[in-house]
Amino acid sequence: MSIAAPEMKRRALGKGLDSLLPRIPATSAPSSSENEGGKPLEIPLDHIDRNPFQTRSQMNEEQLAELAASITANGVVQPVLVRPLANGRYQMIAGERRWRASELAGKKTIPAILRQVSDEQAIEITIVENLQRADLNPMEQARAFERLSREFHMTQEQMAVRTGKDRATVANFLRLLKLPASVQTRVESGELSFGHARTLLAFEHAEEMEKAAKRILALSLSVRQTESYVQGLIHPERNAKKEPKPEVPVDPNIRAVQERLQRALGLKVHIEDHDGRGKVIIEYARLEDFDGLLETLAGE
Repeated sequence: MSIAAPEMKRRALGKGLDSLLPRIPATSAPSSSENEGGKPLEIPLDHIDRNPFQTRSQMNEEQLAELAASITANGVVQPVLVRPLANGRYQMIAGERRWRASELAGKKTIPAILRQVSDEQAIEITIVENLQRADLNPMEQARAFERLSREFHMTQEQMAVRTGKDRATVANFLRLLKLPASVQTRVESGELSFGHARTLLAFEHAEEMEKAAKRILALSLSVRQTESYVQGLIHPERNAKKEPKPEVPVDPNIRAVQERLQRALGLKVHIEDHDGRGKVIIEYARLEDFDGLLETLAGE
């Protein structure tokens, strides 16, 4: 079991932004109140223009209201990033949700850090910043990666480094763009998950994907059920030849130990024992579960 992978992944997050954000020199500040040294300024909300390069196409209004309530109670914890425009106004680079939530909260100003960047840099910063967040839907992420590839000629490996994601993850998101438009819409709305969408890509034709997507929604199939359903359609001969395997009886003592470990760890545990030799398999679904397991095993 490797204990370094999750920590390494966390350290990778956010690497891309620092290299893309040159500090604005004091001589190019639009006013005498500029933030020298990168310290945030309070900028009027109505002096900021929306980011025309925004990757996010949807914002959850309920979550936006929750953020507004938090800002009312605690203020804006993390400054937004803006760049000065020639007309004395500012353009949003990163932090549009905080900006909109501040408006909902009735704030007049928002803490902001200024950066002097070109249009091209602003596009890249916006895309990378959004991709490092968890609330983009799968299609927004797929289109953001595609834009980095198309406009900045980045390889999948380079995109992975910029955003702190695995190269395989980048490749999987880009593959979603092969889905027909109707299925992409269902993924974007949340009707189909990333797992459902990736499974549908096993089909060769758009018509098959669309038909299967309707069936998945009608039956409320899980991702695992979808995988079985899709493979059954692609390889019907396997289902005809496959005979159900007899269930292997589990030693009561082994089952008791499994259940004891599951209660202690709060995770699913499977023990494979063969005459006193075997292995213990512990399953986790989130990094938080892994961290908790590590602390328990290490005695921290």
